[in-house]
Amino acid sequence: MIKVKDLTKRFGSFTAVDDLSFFIPKGQVFGLLGENGAGKTTTLRMMATMLQPSSGFIQIHGVNAIDFPEDARAHIGILFGGETGLYDRLTARENILYFARLNGMELKMANERVERLAMQLEMTEYLDRRAGNFSKGMKQKVALARSIVHDPEIMLFDEPTAGLDVSAIRLVHAFIRELKAEGKTIVFSSHTMTEVMALCDAIGIIDRGKLIEFGSLHDLEKRAPGMSLEEFFLHRISEDRR
Repeated sequence: MIKVKDLTKRFGSFTAVDDLSFFIPKGQVFGLLGENGAGKTTTLRMMATMLQPSSGFIQIHGVNAIDFPEDARAHIGILFGGETGLYDRLTARENILYFARLNGMELKMANERVERLAMQLEMTEYLDRRAGNFSKGMKQKVALARSIVHDPEIMLFDEPTAGLDVSAIRLVHAFIRELKAEGKTIVFSSHTMTEVMALCDAIGIIDRGKLIEFGSLHDLEKRAPGMSLEEFFLHRISEDRR
């Protein structure tokens, strides 16, 4: 469960996130949509306790994430697109185990979890190879496993399939569905509307730091019959800027 209320982030005179409020129930996959610079990544970084809000409230799995960020972080798995941040000289297994230990997991449990994730993400064959020579897709799968090795209740993914080939994207999608089936709460940003339609229960649209739309995909389909999600997205942004 995630609760955000009156969340704002300013950088000097620039307001990157402007008074956001929303609620995401346990077990829901929620898509955060917006053009580049709209405030999606800043919002996710505040939810991940990586960035201090200027004002507002964030509750993660019942924990006040602003007053008790370390307690909240124990319930969060974080994956941001682009650079994976892997240690090139370590193997995939060592990279994942390192983060498992940072999150307080006992070695036996951590090893069992690594083996399970390696099977789920189809990376067993390179689990004990150094990460420096991995393809982008291989690195992204290791980064995904590393982000959730401690089995958190909340997953925050910022464009998790950016730059991946078709087979890797399908694998990540299947894995997200598995996480949902386990009751995890997942928030991810994406520019790919077909991905959002395939995975999400609900969406929020951010434009210029403001939340201009929030609701289930079913409700949005009833409100805009005959419109694709892409058409609805462009329509709402255009409407908001009039």
